[in-house]
Amino acid sequence: MLTDPIADYLTRIRNASLAKHKIVEMPASNIKKEMTKILFDKGYILNYKFEENIFPQSIKIALKYHPLTNEPAITTLQRISSPGLRKYVSASKMPRVLNGLGIAIISTSKGLMTDKEARYLNIGGEIICYIS
Repeated sequence: MLTDPIADYLTRIRNASLAKHKIVEMPASNIKKEMTKILFDKGYILNYKFEENIFPQSIKIALKYHPLTNEPAITTLQRISSPGLRKYVSASKMPRVLNGLGIAIISTSKGLMTDKEARYLNIGGEIICYIS
C-alpha cells in the first residue's frame, strides 16, 4: 500500500524521463487522471491512454522529448503538499513557478487546475506540485 500515490506518480514520470523511456505505466486514480490531462494540455507529455477495461486500471503516458537535443520536456517535478504536511495558499499568494514558465497544479473546490487558472478565477487551494 502506498502512503502517497501522487508522489509515486511524479517519481515514476521523473525516473522514466531521466532513463529516456518512451512510455511509463502506473496505477490509475481520479486525481492522477486529472493531473495527466493537465500535463497533456500544457504540452509536457506527448500523449496518454487510460486503460479502464482491465483491473486494476492503469495510465500509460508517452513522454515528450526535444527533437534535437533529446532532452525531456519535463525538467523538474517537485511535490509540495504531502499527506503529513498540507500546503494551502490563497488566490492572492498563488506561487509562480520559474516566473511563469512552469506550472503549479492546485487542488481547488472547482477541481484540479494550474496556478494561472486559479489566479484568473480568484480561488485558492492546496498546492499539489510544481512542474517545469
